[in-house]
Parts: sequence; C-alpha cells; structure tokens
Amino acid sequence: MQSRMEEGKDPAALRATPSRPFPLRLLQFFLVFLVIGLGASFLSMYMIRHFGIHNVALVQSTIKPCFELPVTIESWIRPPSGLLHTMNDTELFWRATFVPRVKSYPFKRTPKIAFMFLTKGPLPMAPLWEKFFKGNERLYSIYVHSLPSYSADFPPSSVFHRRQIPSQVAEWGMMSMCDSERRLLANALLDISNEWFILVSESCIPLQNFSIVYRYISRSRYSFMGAVDEPGPYGRGRYDENMAPEINMSDWRKGSQWFEINRELAVKIVEDSTYYPKLKDFCVPHKCYVDEHYFQTMLTINTPHLLANRSLTFVDWSRGGAHPATFGKDDIKEEFFKKILQDQTCLYNNQPSSLCFLFARKFAPNALGPLLDIATKTLGI
Repeated sequence: MQSRMEEGKDPAALRATPSRPFPLRLLQFFLVFLVIGLGASFLSMYMIRHFGIHNVALVQSTIKPCFELPVTIESWIRPPSGLLHTMNDTELFWRATFVPRVKSYPFKRTPKIAFMFLTKGPLPMAPLWEKFFKGNERLYSIYVHSLPSYSADFPPSSVFHRRQIPSQVAEWGMMSMCDSERRLLANALLDISNEWFILVSESCIPLQNFSIVYRYISRSRYSFMGAVDEPGPYGRGRYDENMAPEINMSDWRKGSQWFEINRELAVKIVEDSTYYPKLKDFCVPHKCYVDEHYFQTMLTINTPHLLANRSLTFVDWSRGGAHPATFGKDDIKEEFFKKILQDQTCLYNNQPSSLCFLFARKFAPNALGPLLDIATKTLGI
C-alpha cells in the first residue's frame, strides 16, 4: 500500500521534501559560528587595547634584550668608537662642553694628550710620528682635520688609521681657520680622558721622545700659548675699535697659532660666543689675521694666570716675510737641532729652563729621510 501511495505523489515533491531541514540547520549553524567569532574578535581587540598594552609593557620592562648593555659609569666615559658623526658644529660644540661639576673622578682615569693635526691633506711626516707614538698607546689620542675632499689611506696598522674628523674648508687668515681648530678641540673633548690638547700641522715634527713630552706637559702648571702685547702695525695696529667693549686695546694680544692647552681652556675656547663675532667681523685679512689674535686675546682676558705666555713649537721667522722658514733635507744636521734644543732659555713653572721647545715646523716632505736617519741619536725617538 505504501508503495502505491508513493507512486501517486508528485516526483518533484518526493525529491524536495527530505532535503529542506538540512540546509536550513547548516545555515543557522554557520550564522551562529560567525556571530560568536566576530564577537570574540571584537572582545579580544578591546581587551588588548585597554588591558593588554600594560601587560606587555610590564613584561618588556622586566626582560632586557641580549644586545642591550647595562647603564654603567663605563658607558658614560667610554670614548666614541669612531670619529665620524653627523653632528653640525653647533651640536658638536654643545655636546663637547659638558663639564662635570664634581672635580674628582669616580673611576681610575689615565690622562691623555690629544694630538690635533690641522692639515690640507697628506701627512708627509707620518713615519716619524709613528716612531714617536710607538709604545705609548694608552697616553695619547689623534685627531686629523683635513680638506673635506681628501680621503686618507693609512693602513689599519697606522696610528692615523680612521682618525679623520668631519671637516670643512679652512682658509688661511680667515675665521674658518679658527673654526677648524675649535672643531678639533670639540671632537677631542668627547673623550673624557683627554686632558691636554696640542695643535700641530702636517709640517710639524717632534723634537723629543714621547716620555719627555708627556712628562713636560703633564707636570706644567700652565698652558702654552703665546700672547704678547705687541706695539706697532702688526700688533696693536690690527686692533679695531668696533671690538669694544668686549675687547679693548689693553686686552689685545698676538701670538703663535700653535698651542698646547689643558682641558679647562679647551672648553672655554669651544664654548665661546662673546668674542667670536667681534673677531669674525673686525679681524679680517689683510689688515688682521684672526688665528694670531682670537684665542690669545680671549684667554688673556679670562684666564691670564693659566698661560705660560709662550709656545712649545719652534718656528723660524728670521728670514722675514708673511710665512716662516721651511726646512728641507739640506738643513737636517745635528748642528741645526743643537741650536733649537740647547741654545735656548725660558721659564718652566716659573723656573729657568733650557728645554723650551718640544715641536718644530716647517719641514718640507723631502726632509723626512734625513729626519728618520737622525731621529734616534739626535731626537731620542
């Protein structure tokens, strides 16, 4: 009977009736799942936004990355790993003039001499300086300011390897020359172990071995910068009344460009903003040459009691002219150095001394060979 009843039904109805409940339930299931999923997602985002960040920060504050160094005194006193940086002069001078208010150091500090080479390019006397520095690595630092276009190629074994600082063009007699000297000082001040600062050029040579130089500099109560009140057209004659009242005629001084100063005076030179604009505007070639007057006058005004009022770099002006004598290979004889090293008298710590010069200039590149030949016997290098 059942088969006859089914035979009487519409075949289409027979096919559709049993399939209706299944897709409806499946659709309901998916809708419920979708609603639950979306709700869970929104709830998760809400929890993370309002609660999760604090928990993450808490975890991060207690877990330090393996590459992060702890903040110790060494992290403050460690010298820069490299001399190249992206600071401009304003930023560099600001950073370099950080001075601790507590004078005593809370760590063992070995004071160093910063040798600052102001050059146009190559250092023809580098082999002689290499001999001078050898074996004294903990007692010195080297900084080289050259033309920006010059790229040094010293080998990794050289003391001059990667010792160039970010430099700019320095023109003779212009304030840009003093800018380069301040730039050298500022870069050297970044190393807190540098206590004394010596400015030399590519034509300078050492006249004594490193031990004598270090002892002479470190035991001196004064910094070495010539600053004399020179009458006549090349001294007082270069003064401009527009420099007053910051600089008066009685303050005006002249001296050698090449100096040897301590850290206190180096900071004063780098931080100066009082005398700089006066010298820049009113001491210009060919009436006035700022590198012979700026630091000499400023330090005479501020710290005259700290100056020995002489330079440690021998220069021969006896031949006359706008530039000192240059010595070539034919001048390199023992008698020449005897005159510089022995036939001199000066004051050292207010006592008479015959050791007056530690460096000399100007030496031509062809003098290097003869200098190396006599370095050990005559100069003790």
